[in-house]
Amino acid sequence: MAHAAFVFDAYGTLFDVHAAVRKHAAKLGPDAQRFSSIWREKQLEYSWVRALMGQYKDFWELTQQGLDTAFALVPSADKSLRDDLLNAYWELDCYPEVPQVLTDLKATGAKIAILSNGSPAMLEAAAKAAGLTDLFDEIFSVDDLRTFKTDPQVYEMVTTQFRIYPEEVSFQSSNRWDIAGATAFGFRTVWMNRMGMPDEYADLAPKAVLADLTGLAALG
Repeated sequence: MAHAAFVFDAYGTLFDVHAAVRKHAAKLGPDAQRFSSIWREKQLEYSWVRALMGQYKDFWELTQQGLDTAFALVPSADKSLRDDLLNAYWELDCYPEVPQVLTDLKATGAKIAILSNGSPAMLEAAAKAAGLTDLFDEIFSVDDLRTFKTDPQVYEMVTTQFRIYPEEVSFQSSNRWDIAGATAFGFRTVWMNRMGMPDEYADLAPKAVLADLTGLAALG
């Protein structure tokens, strides 16, 4: 079926979450990759815990807290790089195929949107830095709800704003847990398994699995 909207998670799907550390990897030293993984894991962990507690803090604050934990767990990392890493996170690289894929999908007449845990300012800065701003009809942030994915209310923002049914939405994310949440809500889901990770949440399977966004338009 033709989809009325193509909606994308931001971090890890459109924007490379490890780009900030990679930019400063030489200064961070041999543990840079581990440091980046911990930063990302803690950023997400804090969002889930906050959502369950009903104690919201925006994603930028959680990003900073995750970074501080990464420094604590990786003593070899130079703490003087904190500001440089945070500044780099505002201008993460998008994956190379993203601009053309979004351009092609927009040409079909479908709505194009981001749906992300990121704060509005973070998302707007990332889209601007990547030159993608004009390609999006909407940038949805959980900040409007003061909770995080996988709360069904987050996915409902899309259907409410666009006045469409869940099955009319193709939702793309690199995060398998996010795909599970969107599938449970009723979206057609496409898992961007960029890292070749094993599948999870077998009862909430995606409609398709791709290594990157290149093959998305061909799915129909």
